[in-house]
Amino acid sequence: MARLILENGDELAARIGANLVLDGIAVRSLDAERDVPLPRELFTTDAERLVQGADIVIELMGGIEPARSLILLALGGGADVVTANKALIAAHGRELSDAADQVGAQLLYEASVAAAIPILRPLRESLAGDHVTRVMGIVNGSTNYILDRMDRFGESAEDAMKLASDLGFLEADPTLDVEGFDAAQKATILASIAFHTEVPESAVYREGITAVTLEQITAARHAGFVIKLLAVAERLAASDGTDGVSVRVYPALIPREHPLAAVHEGKNAVFVEAEAAGELMFYGAGAGGNETASAVLGDLVSAARRHVVGGPGIPGSTHAEFPVLPVGEVLTAYQVMLEVRDEPGVLARVAGILAAHGVSAASVEQNTSEEGRATLVIGTHTAREADLAATVDALRADDAVAEVVSVLRREGRA
Repeated sequence: MARLILENGDELAARIGANLVLDGIAVRSLDAERDVPLPRELFTTDAERLVQGADIVIELMGGIEPARSLILLALGGGADVVTANKALIAAHGRELSDAADQVGAQLLYEASVAAAIPILRPLRESLAGDHVTRVMGIVNGSTNYILDRMDRFGESAEDAMKLASDLGFLEADPTLDVEGFDAAQKATILASIAFHTEVPESAVYREGITAVTLEQITAARHAGFVIKLLAVAERLAASDGTDGVSVRVYPALIPREHPLAAVHEGKNAVFVEAEAAGELMFYGAGAGGNETASAVLGDLVSAARRHVVGGPGIPGSTHAEFPVLPVGEVLTAYQVMLEVRDEPGVLARVAGILAAHGVSAASVEQNTSEEGRATLVIGTHTAREADLAATVDALRADDAVAEVVSVLRREGRA
């Protein structure tokens, strides 16, 4: 980042209308080896002193502390802050935005979601006059790479994950990615901006991809679907009529005709639905040093222009304050794979269980799997999540069902 600021100083100055002066770079160690040679006098271990003397602070250290305290210190002094820290924004975005608003400063974090893809600014500014109804996206490139390898090349989850790790897509501890925590943080940020309401990370329903098997991938392909880890945020009405928002992360079936189905390897894409604008899709690199730097530099130019032109920062918009509804209120559809006894009457019993919970089958496929057993793959019509989940529980408890092999939700329209 510092190298790009120094190397592109003249070009950035032309866009901003003034020269950028890099005051310093706060580091943990002055003697650590660095990939890019930079003037030694720029480095300091006194982050607080550096922050207090700056007009614009770029935070790329990650984590909650000391990043939170340093950003609050910067904002308290009237400095604008640019950050790529998704964990911090997801956990303390409201607090930091309020601190910026109190002094007329600007908090910018485009790089916190989907790296180089411009999605937060379009939601905050370009669609500010529209009514966004749904945001659905692939916002974790690591899990998309794994699922894509399984789908396109028939690799097992273990082999695909090992390759992703070897290529640097996964950290040494891949839990943040494969269990959906990273995507949940990004979903929090997307939903908060799209629906002008505070969405705590704890309110996001989350499932990862560790239970997705090659058998499920193959069955999905056979049925015309692909499995993607999706972050979904939408406006909806609860069963009691309450307007609210739902935010969730889970692996789901997407029709192969849907634009998100064509997002391969480590790419990201966010699909937005709005009343006036209709359907919009934002696609590109969701991770990487240069890609993240692009988004950070964009925010830096925006902040610097404000200092040149004058005026307060644009305040955050959380005026709606919709309640975050539990996942049981979501309208979705299931694909359920069952191992059942291969005998007369079983299909009728399964159909009766669905009907008892107000769920209807859109498709049923039966194959004999072994002696005395059959595999049923049932696709349901859209129903409320709570009713679908209760249906699966009832199937699991029925004597005719040996095993509920898998349950996947279906999202998106072809």
